[in-house]
Amino acid sequence: MQAIPTAQATVSPSIAQLFAYPFRIFFLSMALLAVLAIPAWVLVVTGSLSFPTARPGLFWHQHEMLFGFLSAAIAGFLLTAVCVWTQTTRTHGPRLALLWGVWLAGRLLLAFGGDLPFWLVQGVNLSFLPLVMVDAGWRIWQARQKRQFMILLVLGLMWAMQTGFVTTFDAEYLQGAVIMALALITIIGGRITPAFTRNWLRQTGGNPDSVRTLPALDLASVLALLLLLFAGVLELPALAAPVATLAALLALTRLAVWQGWRSRWEPLVWMLHLSMAWVPVALGLFAAHLWLNWPANAWLHAAGTGAIACMILGVIARVALGHTGRPLSLPRGMVTAFLALHLAAVIRVATALGLLPWPPGIGTATLLWELAFILFLIRYTGILASPRPDGRPG
Repeated sequence: MQAIPTAQATVSPSIAQLFAYPFRIFFLSMALLAVLAIPAWVLVVTGSLSFPTARPGLFWHQHEMLFGFLSAAIAGFLLTAVCVWTQTTRTHGPRLALLWGVWLAGRLLLAFGGDLPFWLVQGVNLSFLPLVMVDAGWRIWQARQKRQFMILLVLGLMWAMQTGFVTTFDAEYLQGAVIMALALITIIGGRITPAFTRNWLRQTGGNPDSVRTLPALDLASVLALLLLLFAGVLELPALAAPVATLAALLALTRLAVWQGWRSRWEPLVWMLHLSMAWVPVALGLFAAHLWLNWPANAWLHAAGTGAIACMILGVIARVALGHTGRPLSLPRGMVTAFLALHLAAVIRVATALGLLPWPPGIGTATLLWELAFILFLIRYTGILASPRPDGRPG
C-alpha cells in the first residue's frame, strides 16, 4: 500500500476547504441529504412526521432523490471532471458557494416552503441544473471537446423532464428523468469502469487487453435510452416495451465484454461493475412493467437505489481519494457500506414486487441505506474538508 504523505498530519479540516473544489461540498452535502431525506420520507409516509413541504409528500420524496441527491452528485463529479478534461481553472471559492447555495435553497424551499409561491420554489429548483450545464458547457465549448456534448444533451433532457414533472406531476416525466439518469450512468460508467479495470489489471500483472470496449455498442446503448425516453414521454408502450428490452440486452452485453470478474479483488473497481449491473436489471424490470404490468416501483427503485445510488457511492469514494491526493485505498468500513447499499436495493425491489412484506422490507432497506451513507460520512468528511496532503491547490 502506498504510504500517505507525512504532511497529512499537519493539515486540519475547515469549512473554507469544502469550497476549494466542487466535489468537496457537493459530495458531502449529497451524503447528508441521503442520510436525512430517506428516514424523513419513511416517517412521513407512515404518519409519524409532518412538515410543510411545498408539494405533496410523494412528490417531495421523488423529486429530492432524483433532482436533489442526484443533481448534487452530478455537479460534484462533472464540475470536477470537466476541469481535468479541458485543463481549465476549477470553480471554487465564492462562485462555488453561490452555486451550492442555489442547490441548498432548493432543498429548503421544497421541504419547508408550503406557504410560498409556486414560481419561487420551482424557479429556484429549476435553475440549478442549467447553471451546472453553463459552467461545464462553456469549458467544453472552449476546448472544442465534441465527445462531451452527449453529456450536455442528456443533462438538458433531464432538466426538461424535471420541468415537466414539477409543472404537471405526470409520472411519464419522472420515468423520463430516471431513464436519462441511466443514460448518464451509461456514458460516464462506460468510460471509467473499463478504464479503471484495465489500469488495475496493468498494475497487478493482469491482462488489460482482456477488457474490451466497443464504440458501436456504447453508442447503441445511449441511443436506445434516448429512444426509450421519447417513447415513454409520448406514451407509446408498443414501442417502449421492445426498446426497453433491447436497452437491457445492450447494457448486459457491455458488462460481459468488460469482464468485471477479473477485478474481484479490488473493491474500488468491482463496485463499479456491480453498480453498472443494476442498469440492465432496472431496464429489464421496466420492460416487464410494460409487457406484463409488473409494479413500476420495482424498476424505479432498481434504477434509483440500485444503479444511481450505488454508482454514485462507488464513484465518489474513488474521486474523493484521488482528487485530494490520497492513495486509492478504501478507508476501513467502506466495503461494508457498498454491500449494505446493494442489499438495500435488493430488498427495496423485492418489497416493490411483493416478495417481502412492506413494513419490514422498507424498514430494513432504510436501515441499510442509512448505514451506507453514515459510513461514508464518518470516513470521508475529514478527507473532503481537509487540504491535500501534498500541498497542491484544491
